[in-house]
Amino acid sequence: NESGRKVSDEVILDVEHLCVNMPGEKVQDVSFKVHKGEIVGIGGLAGQGKLGIANGIMGLYPADGKVVFKGRELSLNDTSDALKSDIAFVSEDRKGVGLLLNSPIDLNIAFTAMETEGKFLKKYGPIKLADKKGIRAHADKMIKDLDIRCTSAAQNTGALSGGNQQKVIIARWLLTNPDYLILDEPTRGIDIGTKTEIQKLVLDLADQGMAVTFISSEVEEMLRTCSRMAVLRDGKKVGEIEEEDLSQESIMKAIAGGDE
Repeated sequence: NESGRKVSDEVILDVEHLCVNMPGEKVQDVSFKVHKGEIVGIGGLAGQGKLGIANGIMGLYPADGKVVFKGRELSLNDTSDALKSDIAFVSEDRKGVGLLLNSPIDLNIAFTAMETEGKFLKKYGPIKLADKKGIRAHADKMIKDLDIRCTSAAQNTGALSGGNQQKVIIARWLLTNPDYLILDEPTRGIDIGTKTEIQKLVLDLADQGMAVTFISSEVEEMLRTCSRMAVLRDGKKVGEIEEEDLSQESIMKAIAGGDE
């Protein structure tokens, strides 16, 4: 985190004793907080529970515990509650739950904003499926803002590189104007140039006051982006490392179990 960002005292997300039952990603009694303008990393080896946290908060797998978002307790196990609450989730599964690969870029970008049409679209105005011009205008703005490399917004999303497909998903969520963004392995399997762009975008969003949880297996990436980091092992939080102590060594030590 090179920006020396000022993190607000305002807690956007307060997770208490979260347990999630996701195949291969069980989460046991994990608690953490995320402040406005803060990037909290969640790290650990594969299968240790870090993906379960995001999927549990979003109501995609059975969960219990308590998740308070902007002062209101979320109904766990109810995806629509998380979506209505201005939480955005970029899943690790781009192809499975993310993209409509056979549809044009503009429809992909407008997709979630249309699904959850309502209050948070006041920033952009509501989007209706029939409003081809509106959809195109939103998409063109996002393509420019995120530098999505394509021939036009009408291009099929499946024709883009992996990195540009990932930017389309991020654009889709940013269009819902969220207060809190969960990124699950957002740069996995994409080229180094796009990886760096996505990391820079995340830092910029935090500078604008967005709260972010960044989930990644890549220690280097965590060191570049996070203000603080929780480490999971066997589904439990085994360490929380503050910004001034974040280093390759402290992260590896927590992952290996040297800090109990």
